[in-house]
Amino acid sequence: MADRPDHGLGYARSRLVRHSAEREAPPFPPEAAEALTVCVAPDGIVLSGDTALLSHDLAPGAGERSLTIYLGRVDGRPVFAAALAAEAGGRFDVVDLRSLASAGRVAPDELGVVATARSFLSWHARNGFCAHCGTATGVAAAGFRRDCPACGAHHFPRTDPVAIMLITRGDACLLGRGPHFPPGMYSCLAGFIEPGETIEDAVRRESFEEAGVRIGAVTYLASQPWPFPSSLMIGCVAESLTEAITRDAAELEDARWFARDEVTAMIAGAHPGGLSTPPPMAIAHLLMRSFVAGTTVAAYEEYFTEQP
Repeated sequence: MADRPDHGLGYARSRLVRHSAEREAPPFPPEAAEALTVCVAPDGIVLSGDTALLSHDLAPGAGERSLTIYLGRVDGRPVFAAALAAEAGGRFDVVDLRSLASAGRVAPDELGVVATARSFLSWHARNGFCAHCGTATGVAAAGFRRDCPACGAHHFPRTDPVAIMLITRGDACLLGRGPHFPPGMYSCLAGFIEPGETIEDAVRRESFEEAGVRIGAVTYLASQPWPFPSSLMIGCVAESLTEAITRDAAELEDARWFARDEVTAMIAGAHPGGLSTPPPMAIAHLLMRSFVAGTTVAAYEEYFTEQP
């Protein structure tokens, strides 16, 4: 996969091969000589040089573990995720997950492995009790499930789907900024997909709720795991049927139509008003770049298709 084009999208590529049949009885213990471990500390991801995949002789030195789970394999070697009970020892670098992606501290196809580890461990930290009866649950299936000893309920990790859309109308696109955004930064609109709702309907609903525009055709472009704590960003391009903007002030500090050349300047960091875009690691940036270049889904098929 090393010769695939790199579009800079964080967490979207992974070397992890998931073996569901191995989850009931992992083939190796975490201390096996072949094992690799992603250590997640309270303050970030533990690195050894340019990798978060710590070898069996390095991983124990990262610190005491509160939980270790099995993820799958990388290059045939078993990979575990370990939650550290305290900050990692001084011999390691510790980097927060956003910086890990934006600064390129590890290989792009390792970021997906790290994101998986962080998401699973975050889920375990938040789901220690049964949602049915309130009893403390135990780790099962090597970490891919939690079981209740009282009522027998099985609890599985969840992924929250989010629709994120680049809304277009002719040669312009609609971008907005939330109150929490850095000064001058504009991005695509986005919102969680609700139960019983299609991706297309979520795009139409969120576009109308946040900006008051009516959407026609919706086209899927790409997706991105977003491990904060565990979402899946589903990137779409949406054609607006209307132009007038009615902004939801609780969601958006501002929303406006941007011409293609203005978005080009924003991406290049050359906008005369100092306006900017999310960083290249974010799928919003990819959607905006696709608008500027006039590219379609086909331009990204090679990147998001597994290579032999």
